[in-house]
Amino acid sequence: MNEQRTPPARDRREALKSRHRRALIDAAAALMTELEGTGFTVDQLAERADVSRRTVFNHFGSLDDLVLEVFGEMLETITDSIESNLRTQAGDRPGDMFEEVARALRETDLVTPITRLKRMVAQEGREPTPSQAALFERAINDVTARLAAIVLHRHPEADPLVVDLMCGGLVSGGVIVVRYWEQATGGVDNDESRRIWTELVNRVISVNRDGYGSAAAS
Repeated sequence: MNEQRTPPARDRREALKSRHRRALIDAAAALMTELEGTGFTVDQLAERADVSRRTVFNHFGSLDDLVLEVFGEMLETITDSIESNLRTQAGDRPGDMFEEVARALRETDLVTPITRLKRMVAQEGREPTPSQAALFERAINDVTARLAAIVLHRHPEADPLVVDLMCGGLVSGGVIVVRYWEQATGGVDNDESRRIWTELVNRVISVNRDGYGSAAAS
């Protein structure tokens, strides 16, 4: 006769901790979307996640740490998409390193997650606070590091410094593109704004491939 075993107390505690952490991240993301910013309180977060204030700080040292986690997960969807597009190029056989990454960037929908992120870090058209800007920068650095790791996995013979410089140039260029794109389009997501986004991304790729003297002003 098979008896159902009760999970050990430690396993139950770990499962509860995992559920609470997930609930906090999901609640923070929902509040950031609703408020179009990061200005929620610990009490609002605890109520939305259905946990106590103490539980919030059992998992995160500060609200900034939690916001960074949300940013990280959102940006991780971008690197996941880039990695997926890299793998579809000529099967899983690596080709030209730079062109692989450039093609994957072109094929990845960056407008959707970036417009959502920008709404969260720039409330009512204002510039992000220093704290918000620092969090966003940390999240972007994480994206750069992960993209470099993906490229090095595909090209283990490559010089890590070159890979870091390449990924850093493309990612930081993408951050600058967001500013120019917003100025040109108002940050809306439609066919025309996506056309402008594609043109700007192509310019970033061209400059990083051919050098800073290669692109005329337009």
